Amino acid sequence: MITNVVGKRIQRIGIQQKVTGKTKFAADLDIPGALTLRVYRSPVAHGIVRKIDTKKAEAIEGVVRIFTAKDIPGKNLYGIINRDQTVLADSKVRFIGDPIALIAAENEKSAEQALKALEIEIEELPAVFDPLEALKPDAPRIHEKGNLLFTRKIKRGDVEKGFSASDIILEETYETNMLEHAYIEPESGIAYREKEGRITILVTTQNPHADQAQLAAILGIGPENVRVIQTETGGGFGGKLDMSVQPFLALAAYYLDRPVRMTYSREESFQATAKRHPLKIRMKTGATREGKLMAVNAEIIADTGAYGSYGIAVATRAAVHATGPYEVPNVAIESKAVYTNNNWSGAMRGFGVPQIAVAHESQMDKLADSLGLDPISIRMANAFKVGSVTPTGQTLRASVGIRETLKKIRPYYEKFSREIQETQHPLPQGVKLGVGVASMWYGIGNTGHPNPSSAQVEIDETGKITLLTGAADIGQGSDTVLLQIAAEVLGVGTEEILLVRADTGLTTDAGATSASRQTYISGRAVYEAATKAKEALLKKAAEIFNAPSSLIVCDGGYFYPQYREYQKIPFGEVAKRAVQADGVIRGEGTFNPETSSLDPETGQGIPYTTYAFATQVSLVRVDSVTGQVSVIRAASAHDVGKAVNPSNVEGQIFSGVAMGIGMGLFEQFFPNKTKSFDTYLIPTALDVPEVTPIIVEDPEPTGPFGAKGVGEPALIPTAPAILNAIHQATGRWVNRLPADLETIRGLVPPEEK
Repeated sequence: MITNVVGKRIQRIGIQQKVTGKTKFAADLDIPGALTLRVYRSPVAHGIVRKIDTKKAEAIEGVVRIFTAKDIPGKNLYGIINRDQTVLADSKVRFIGDPIALIAAENEKSAEQALKALEIEIEELPAVFDPLEALKPDAPRIHEKGNLLFTRKIKRGDVEKGFSASDIILEETYETNMLEHAYIEPESGIAYREKEGRITILVTTQNPHADQAQLAAILGIGPENVRVIQTETGGGFGGKLDMSVQPFLALAAYYLDRPVRMTYSREESFQATAKRHPLKIRMKTGATREGKLMAVNAEIIADTGAYGSYGIAVATRAAVHATGPYEVPNVAIESKAVYTNNNWSGAMRGFGVPQIAVAHESQMDKLADSLGLDPISIRMANAFKVGSVTPTGQTLRASVGIRETLKKIRPYYEKFSREIQETQHPLPQGVKLGVGVASMWYGIGNTGHPNPSSAQVEIDETGKITLLTGAADIGQGSDTVLLQIAAEVLGVGTEEILLVRADTGLTTDAGATSASRQTYISGRAVYEAATKAKEALLKKAAEIFNAPSSLIVCDGGYFYPQYREYQKIPFGEVAKRAVQADGVIRGEGTFNPETSSLDPETGQGIPYTTYAFATQVSLVRVDSVTGQVSVIRAASAHDVGKAVNPSNVEGQIFSGVAMGIGMGLFEQFFPNKTKSFDTYLIPTALDVPEVTPIIVEDPEPTGPFGAKGVGEPALIPTAPAILNAIHQATGRWVNRLPADLETIRGLVPPEEK
């Protein structure tokens, strides 16, 4: 195959419309006569709904209807893994913001008046906001089955023997922060009933097909009677995997002969959507005096909040990845997801791995510091390689680029270290510089579960190519990458292909845009679909040239025999003849990576077919007087298998560093206190340092052209690299995120400031 577009810096699809403000997001869609929807939410964290009186609210001019739980025609439950969340509270509320009633009105003013006129009585119950307290026998019971959602265990070898064979044992506790996704676009959508009765919803989402299935169950109708179309989505980071406005839109459109629309205010978005799981981690690590890891024991508690959402996935990923990308012969991990009356925690870029990386990478630096080793050498001595066995008993067969990322980062570590030593101008009093390193690994796709995707490529008699995929592009660039893969296979430019994506009425299920899976899994499905379509064209071209198909080249928009390149026939002409003979050409592609479920007692199994790896180094400036930490420079090396679009990969690395700075230094969501961006701090352009992205390509045999993923891996090493740099600058460790002004000021004794 002649390289055409894979590996090239193709401009991202739709980027010009976005930067010029022409892109229409869900809130921009104009649908005449649409009713406005608003939700009445619980003002208490835990309680029994004793009374809902809607009479006064219904009498307000402009109010069309008010819905409560009794109006839900199907099941009043939803959730992406376990369905434990109510659309509208039927009897119990479990966090401040739980929805109780839905108002449909002609305008915002009427809807707002109706909210104030509703008479709702709630008997308040004792609430619990700390997961450790929630596990106690006398804790308030949030769900009937109890407050423990899930436990994941990983056991390999004999951890006690491992510690006995260790020359050094370090035991520490770590806490990570609850975070808001902080995407630019708040939750929004419109819905209407089509003439034949189907409910159509246009909404900002990361998984339209999962939305369709859940909405059909809520409405008590078949999935074919619900159509979900993903609108252009202004960021998700996992926060738009859980449904938000979708059930309310669907319910109102089901009952009313009017289109409806709903957009969360920023305050509502903060109050009523998923957050990143805060983790409490106790980690014990044993090693020889040479720095060879012998044993890791960890206990992990994840606050999943009022509902399960992705709590099971987060608890599992945190456990699977708890050792870091290192060979550890003896492992004992226990990870629990626990209900509390906080905002529910769900998916957020990394599914628990950014949190656990803070622990395992801090442990690695603490070992190096205690043993007198440099942080890269100790990682290199333990890093995975082909043939290594992971804590779940999986043997890594290919695409294990962690050692190469360490090699690529070492020159930057040495450069930053020299920069500290060679600083010519004395730093202000209390200001010190430090350099920190962190590595990571990340399993691509769902954990130990079927993870399929599908795609189709159609070619008509004019030569027009259509790629159909259910994959939702939320800004990460999957539209561009999937087009590049199809174009490479077919030997045409991306501009020759029409993309139809993320519409349950037209496309088949590609799975969620999550777990960094779309390039790898949907990309492979697209590869297979395009290959099958191409085979039909090659067969026709072979007839035309009277030559074997194996000797026909498809490249640059032409077909020709390998030995007669001057005899070219346009792609469209071959397509025309093929379609005239056999009808519209349609290639169907599917891909489901080989995984196995994890043993419930030992966690042994194959959770992922392939893993991404990375190492990052950060240079930071610490002002112990003000407490401010600034990241001056960063270099981040990522093994992506194959960079289908290097610009996209670099963009993900830039964004991952920026998001990691927020996680590491100042982002903190306080349930029931954090209301909006006036008190929730996120990085600005002034906080983002000079970043050097380094692409490492260790091909994954099952990936399209060797590609894996980078979306979530790009974030993971940033916060731990910053924490390790803070230690080098101050001589003190930070075990709790964020390392904000107060934390840093508390690290350094007054006489050293």
